[in-house]
This record gives sequence, C-alpha cells and structure tokens, in this order.
Amino acid sequence: MKLTVVGCSGSFPSAESACSSYLVEADGFRLLLDMGNGALGELQRHIGLYDLDAIFLSHLHADHCIDMCAYFVARYYRYEGGRCEPIPVHGPEGTEHRLTTAYADTPSASSMSEVFDFHTVKPSTFEIGPFTVHTERVRHPVEAYAIRIEHGGRSLTYSGDTGVSEALDELARDTDLFLCEAAFTHGKENIPDLHLNGREAGETATRAGARMLVLTHIPPWTDPEVNLAHARETFAGPVELAAPGTTYEL
Repeated sequence: MKLTVVGCSGSFPSAESACSSYLVEADGFRLLLDMGNGALGELQRHIGLYDLDAIFLSHLHADHCIDMCAYFVARYYRYEGGRCEPIPVHGPEGTEHRLTTAYADTPSASSMSEVFDFHTVKPSTFEIGPFTVHTERVRHPVEAYAIRIEHGGRSLTYSGDTGVSEALDELARDTDLFLCEAAFTHGKENIPDLHLNGREAGETATRAGARMLVLTHIPPWTDPEVNLAHARETFAGPVELAAPGTTYEL
C-alpha cells in the first residue's frame, strides 16, 4: 500500500500546497481521500486525470471537497473517448446535493450522478477495491468521518477534521501510519470539537498505539515546526510533517 500526499494545507491553499488530498494505491487500484482547493491540478503530477478508481470525502467543507466540481467538468465534458463511466464517491449524507449546488445555480441544473456514483458514508466497515475500510464519525461542526484503510496486513488511518475524539482513538488503534490533522497551535486556539493541535495529535497517537504519526492540515498562518515540536513532546514514535509529493510505502 502506497500513500502519496497530494495536498496538505489547512483551510486554504498555501504557496507550497493545495488543500487536503491523499492518494492511496494498492494492486493497481487508486483511491483518493478528499479533493480540496487546488488538489485536482496537483493530482495530475502523480497520475492521469482519469486514472482514479474511487474517492472518499471525509466531510463537505470546501478545503476537503470543492475540487470535485472541477473534476465533474473534466469527467462530464471529456474531449476524447466520450463521457467517463461513473466513479464511486463515498461521502457524508447530502454529498451530491452539496457538490451540485456548488457547481450550478440550482440542483437540477446538472446532475453529478452522471459521472459520480454516490455512496453515503456512515460508521461501518466495507470494501473499496482491494481495501477494507472502517469509518467512524468524529467531532467537527459538520458531519465528518475518519477512515482506516487496511491492505496486506498493513493499515493507514486518516483523521479528516476533528477535535479530540474517542472514536478516532479506537479507529487508529495500532495503525502503521496515522495521518492526523493538527490545525491548531497549543496555547493559541482553543475551540472544542473543531480541530486538534500538535500536542493533541501526539496524545491521540499515543493513546492509539500508532507506529508513525504524520501531521497534516496545518493552515498557512500556523508555524508547522511548533506543532511538530508539540507532537514530539506527547508521542514517542516517529513524527513528520506532511509535504506535497511525499510518499509512504506501507
């Protein structure tokens, strides 16, 4: 299983990175986790525009899903070979309506379902291609999900956006790689059930017994080195900052 960081900036793109988007590959199957602002362009540095096999959207804030509107255009108006077959899109309830209204003035103006095969995510275990995935709802102002992906005896857990969450602790139990948001800075922002800071991300990884922690979703106005230092104070295992183009082999 291979993870590629497509974009990792929180809230809005930075000069160096698109917003949240992560490519997971195994056995020739390509699953994208989130498609935030700027992600579609960056994705094409790694794979072809039409090479995705499935998409998972953790929640419906723009920095995690808005480039799906551009991807709809790319798939609907494909110049060569005709319109693409629908690709599975797993997201919270209301995903189709949210994306359609973001693209058009009214939901009836165009139908995302012509190129996207929408599946509603709930806390559950199911298969996406060769992957066994487990999803749990986490703490965020909108319906949001973390996901655990398993393949070949290895596991990757992605937090999505969340505050401190017991469900996330359990989902990440003994995971090989924990891709965890750390949008806030300890001692600076303190808004419950919105985001984690670096210290809390480290504490979550420790409680879960994760083997490696990768911090992501850090906004451009936040010093990532501070969050990295705080995470290392609370997690004894290896900790890194996510960076565009970085790959991990699990």
